[in-house]
Parts: sequence; C-alpha cells; structure tokens
Amino acid sequence: MEYLNLGKTGLKVSRLCLGCMTYGSKKWRDWVLEEDASRPFIKCALEAGINFFDTANMYSLGASEEILGRAIRDFSRRDEVVIATKLFNPMRDDPNGRGLSRKAVLLEIDHSLRRLGTDYVDMYQIHRWDYSTPIEETLEALHDVVKSGKARYIGASSMFAWQLAKSLYTADLHRWTRFVSMQNHYNLIYREEEREMIPLCIDQGIGLIPWSPLARGFLAGNRDKQGGETSRAKTDEYAKQMYYQDDDFAIADRLTEVARAHGLPNMEIALAWILSKPGVSAPIIGASKMQHLEEALHALSVKLAPEEIARLEELYQPHRILGHS
Repeated sequence: MEYLNLGKTGLKVSRLCLGCMTYGSKKWRDWVLEEDASRPFIKCALEAGINFFDTANMYSLGASEEILGRAIRDFSRRDEVVIATKLFNPMRDDPNGRGLSRKAVLLEIDHSLRRLGTDYVDMYQIHRWDYSTPIEETLEALHDVVKSGKARYIGASSMFAWQLAKSLYTADLHRWTRFVSMQNHYNLIYREEEREMIPLCIDQGIGLIPWSPLARGFLAGNRDKQGGETSRAKTDEYAKQMYYQDDDFAIADRLTEVARAHGLPNMEIALAWILSKPGVSAPIIGASKMQHLEEALHALSVKLAPEEIARLEELYQPHRILGHS
C-alpha cells in the first residue's frame, strides 16, 4: 500500500479510502449490508493496508458509524487509522435536525463520537453547502470542534469553487481552521470538477478524495439503459438522475475497450485513471462484494499510458452540475 500526505497536511492516508455507506442497515436502503456481512470488508481493507475510512452520520442514520467504530476496535488500533465522518443531512424531523448551524455542528460531533466509540475523529467534513446558515457560523463552530480536540482536521464536500474559495478566505481572515480536503464528485463520465474546483484545490494544497469514482457502479459495467441487474442498480434512482446519457454509455464502452486490452475488469482501469489525475489523494471506494475490494486494490498497480488516458477522455461531453444536492 502506498501512503501520501493529504493535501499539504502532514496526515498520511492510503491511496484508497474505504467508503462505509454500504455498511449499515437495510431499513435505510435495501442494498446496504448488515453488520455481520460488513465486518469482513473492513477487516480485509485493514489487512491490505488501507488506513482511511469515510462515513457520515446520515448513512443508515448512524448505524454505519457504529459498525465502523466496532470494527476498528476489534481489528485495529485507533491511533493507526484515519476516520472521517460528515454532517449536514437530516438526522431528525425537527427544524434543527439538519444543516450546519452552530447548534447542529456541536451536537452532531458528539453523537458521531458516541457512535464511533472514540473521543476524536481525524476528519470532520461538511457533507454539502448549507444555504440557510452563514459560512462564518459554520467555520467558527468547526474551529471550536478542532480546538476542543474532537477533530484533528476539517474537510468539505461537493460545492461550487467560489464557495470553497470563500470558505478558505473567511477562515484565513479570522484565523480559524481551514478545510484541508475536498470530497468531490469526480469520475470518467463526470469531469466538470476539472474546470474550477480541482485547479483551486491544487493551488491551495487541498487534498482531493473523490466520491463515486466508479459513477455508482456505472463504470464497473453493471449498468445498462434499463438500470442493471444488481439490487442497487435496480433501486438507485439517484444514479439514474446523474448518469445514463448516450455520451456516458459511449465512454463506458471506450473504458471496456481499454480494459480488455489490459485483460482487466473495467473498474480497475477507471480507478487507475482517477489515481493518475493531479491532486487526487485517495478516491473513496465502495465494496459490497469481496471481488470489488480486491479489484480496487489491484488497480493501485495499474499504470495507464498517456495515449490510453487520452482515449478514455476524448469522448467526454460537458454535463450539468451534478452531486451538489
């Protein structure tokens, strides 16, 4: 396993981050794995050298955090792993049960720590931009979370580049803790982030930890124009809202051509592509079958020639902004 600094911080993370949205409760999503089925994936990831795990309070309404926390205690040492979690999405029905207000930030960090069974998280991230709360209020609350020792670093997720720029300027102006990472939507069929967000992050030393590097399975080859055969493909309406354009299928077909030339599964080439991109620290991978994790790990050793990268990229067409909501 290769490790690198997350952005310009001193925090060392593995080149792959295991996303834990898949692990939780089927009461939340039918395709989610319950705890007994989830634990082998976390154990295997640790044994392979993955030290970076991403979850969120809203995944299975907290069950994902609980499962990750118990697995870390059973299979590793807390100080040897990097745990990242997020807040923003609704956790309760009341008006303050969501968002990035000071009340929400200070409450949700305590709930997440309790569920994870730890007294700190390495990364505390805002899951989305909160248009109803001034960014100054959110940043000061996050700064207080860091200064209290409950988080080591803070990160951001999908937003417009101007919003991240404003956040960094505001933090610098008040000498508050800066965002050190951007969890953005980025893959072969959605590359709008290359226009402004990624150049901004590279300039500011912000580590990129892209979500959905396989486009929710689309680039793994398990989607078709009717949806797909897997349980998630059949029920994933969110993916259908974001992908499934004719151009997307053309890129998936090109990916298949390059993958066959290597004698490898599509997902390994898709991951090798994103791992080759400037500024990317650790794409967030999901795994509901052990084969998924094994192929993701093997992708670390796959190197694409410049002409192969050009072939994968040449069919891209501009997309509307996807993943900010």
